Amino acid sequence: MKRTLTCVAALCVAGTAHAAEMGAVDEPIRLAVNEWTGQHVTTHIAGSMLEEAGYEVEYVTAGYMNMYQAMSDGELHAAVEIWSSNVSDDYAKQVEAGGITEIGELGLDAKEGLAYPAHVEEICPGLPDWQALKDCAQAFATAETLPQGRLVDYPADWGTPGAERLTGFDLPFKAVPAGSEGALIAELRASTERKSPLLITFWQPHWAMSKYDMKFVDVPDGNEECFTDPAWGPNPDATHDCGFAPTRVFKATWSGFDEKWPAAAEILENFTLDVADQQPLMGKVDVDGEPVEEVVDAWMAENEEKWKPIVEAAVN
Repeated sequence: MKRTLTCVAALCVAGTAHAAEMGAVDEPIRLAVNEWTGQHVTTHIAGSMLEEAGYEVEYVTAGYMNMYQAMSDGELHAAVEIWSSNVSDDYAKQVEAGGITEIGELGLDAKEGLAYPAHVEEICPGLPDWQALKDCAQAFATAETLPQGRLVDYPADWGTPGAERLTGFDLPFKAVPAGSEGALIAELRASTERKSPLLITFWQPHWAMSKYDMKFVDVPDGNEECFTDPAWGPNPDATHDCGFAPTRVFKATWSGFDEKWPAAAEILENFTLDVADQQPLMGKVDVDGEPVEEVVDAWMAENEEKWKPIVEAAVN
C-alpha cells in the first residue's frame, strides 16, 4: 500500500465542500506507536484507513505510560489501543484538563493476569488455583530471587500489576520486570521447550496464548473495592488480592483532532478491531517475521468489507 497522500478513486469527490470536511490534509496525522505488537497492528490498520481516505499519516514511537502530555499538547494526535488496566494516572489528568478526548471502545475482548504454560501444572499441582503458588514458589526460583519464586512481570514502563498481585496475595515471589514484549515471549518459548517452570504477567489477545497453550491463574474477580479496601478479599492486610480490573481497550485523540480533521475523527471513532482479526496478524509479525506494514497491507486488501464502509461514510 503506497504511503502517500492519495485517496481511493471510489471515495474521491470534487469541490471545496469535500476539502472542508477532510480538514487539514496538508498536515500529517501523527499516530502513537507503543511497545507491543498488537498495538502496532491496530495502529497501522487505523493509519491505513486514514491514508485510504486521503490523509498523510506519521507513525511516532511513544512511551505508553508518558505519552499523554504530548497528546494534550498536540504533538501526538491519536492513540488507538489504550488499556484501562495499566494506563498511567497522567491520562486521566490530561482528559480532565481538556487536552485529550476519549473516542470510544476499540472492541477487543481483553484479559490480563498471572499466567503460565499448561505444562507448569505438572510442576505445581493445584494450579490454576492461586493458592497452589504458596507451596510451589521455590520451583519457580532463580539465582536472583532465591528463596522466593520469580514472576516475570511487564516491562517497567508498562506499570507493575503483577507485583501488586504478589503483595496482595502475600505470595513468596519476587517480580522481575521483563525488558520488552519480546523478552516475555522469549521466556515463554524457553519454558515450553524445556518444560521448565514459569509464572508471568500476560494478556490476551496475543498469539502466544494459543501457540504456547497458556492458562491464567484463577483469582477472585477484580473490582474497585478490592483495590481500595484491605478488608476485602482473602488477605485482610493488603489491597489487590484479586484479579485485574475488567479491562477496557479504547481510543483517544488530541482534543483538537475532530476540528482539524473532521473526516479522520469520524473514521477513528467508528474504527473497531476484533480479536479474531488482530491475533493472527500478531503471529505473522512475531512468529513468521513479516514486517507489520506488509501484514497490514495484506489484511486491508483481503478485508475491504470490514473497513472500507467506514472510510466511505466519513468522506462522502
